Amino acid sequence: MKKYLSFKFIFLLLLVGMVNDGFNQGIESLNKNNWMLEAIPPVKGLGGNGIWVLALQEFPDSSILWASTGSGVSRLNTAGDQWFTYDQRHGLGKDGVSAITIRENEIWVATYYDSMLSDTPTLYGGGLAYSSDNGQTWTYISQPRDSRLAGQNVTWDIALLDSTVWITSWGGGLRRSDDRGLTWRIVTPDSFSFDPNANLNHNSWSVTNADGVLWVGTAGGINKSLDNGLTWVNYNHQNQSQPIAGNWVRKIRHQKYPGYSAIWAVCWIASSEEEDSTEFNGLSRSDDQGYTWTSCLAGERLFDVAFDGPVVYAVGESGLFKSNDNGEHWALYPPITDEQQDFAIYSTEYFAVVVSKDGTLWVGTDDGLAKTRNDGLSWQIYRTSVRTGVNNEPRTYAYPNPFSPMRMNNIYDVGHVRIQYNTRFPTTVTIKIYDFAMDHVYTVVEGKSRPAGDYHEVWDGKNERHEQVANGVYFYKLEIANDGTFWGKIMVLD
Repeated sequence: MKKYLSFKFIFLLLLVGMVNDGFNQGIESLNKNNWMLEAIPPVKGLGGNGIWVLALQEFPDSSILWASTGSGVSRLNTAGDQWFTYDQRHGLGKDGVSAITIRENEIWVATYYDSMLSDTPTLYGGGLAYSSDNGQTWTYISQPRDSRLAGQNVTWDIALLDSTVWITSWGGGLRRSDDRGLTWRIVTPDSFSFDPNANLNHNSWSVTNADGVLWVGTAGGINKSLDNGLTWVNYNHQNQSQPIAGNWVRKIRHQKYPGYSAIWAVCWIASSEEEDSTEFNGLSRSDDQGYTWTSCLAGERLFDVAFDGPVVYAVGESGLFKSNDNGEHWALYPPITDEQQDFAIYSTEYFAVVVSKDGTLWVGTDDGLAKTRNDGLSWQIYRTSVRTGVNNEPRTYAYPNPFSPMRMNNIYDVGHVRIQYNTRFPTTVTIKIYDFAMDHVYTVVEGKSRPAGDYHEVWDGKNERHEQVANGVYFYKLEIANDGTFWGKIMVLD
């Protein structure tokens, strides 16, 4: 039985999280000190490169994109290119953001942090925060703590229905608050007492409000309520003739355009082979309020789905998919590259997708955020990095370091390590790799023209014969014409 979060998914979240000191202020303390929080402007820039959740705030003449990162929630007015990030200093919980939902000018986010007390990566809920003024001020809400599964009490999704706030967590179940988070009540989407250890339908993951109908995804299927959680109907892989693909419902989205409405569910296998060998990973759609389901992308482990009218986009471990006919046929996009900036997304795992009202497609990955306005013919990639050569930072560094070519920034079985540097004026750049004996291994770039600014070059961990180098310590030499020669070290470890 797959009752707990996969180690791989937790590990990916830990990579983008930052370990900070505790954030223990209660609601009363934060409200009393709101005047201090108002004086703190957001931090300029994208908060991190691991983008797990995306949400759009649409206005008549503009759109604002909100992105979860490992260091807070970031905001971008889509008409420009300036990012701003809100974090613990502004009233959010500690570390990364696990969920975002928006209703007009009201933004709710949930946060998570990791424990360093054991050898096993464990995530904990860092609480929620909401803003009613587009992020200018935030009100913090402590994470409900009565989880029945230790270390599995992260809020993974949020929905707003009338005056009720709904949240989901694996060990903490489905909860509702009718007083904006001051108090919470566990709600089981069935007639049984709350027991996430024994009842998979109490391991909740996703929730959405679709025109007043509440949909909740758990490890036991999909639950629907027409009366704001008073009564429920459960749809799972075993109790229907045309069921959902798998019972672990990771995401629920509502597709709506003139004359059509459908519920889409990102489904994973929740049962073992012995229990039910017919469940499968995939995407399921119902256009009759859940009574029958049609499944597609069988075998794909997906994370999110988005719509542009009748066009459907899905993202997962294999990348970005598109369907023009409601899931009958799908096309897989090629790897995302930004030729203008000489950037690339070095991952095939994409975690979030949204489409703004002007047709711009946004894709969140663990290696940055990408957007396209022309159906993938060209992309713009947003990434962040520590600036070199300022604030006592070195002129160059390599990341990730240590570098595992088989596990890090890997696309089509080829890993990539970035060598970051800055130029102070227009110049040319040469970077060469040497082994521990100082024998030449590979020339990354030679005489490459660069204007003044911060840049990176990429090494795939191979030598001049295109063979994977052995484990060990390697040195790189960065030569910036008319500026100097700088050395760095990369540890290759597979």
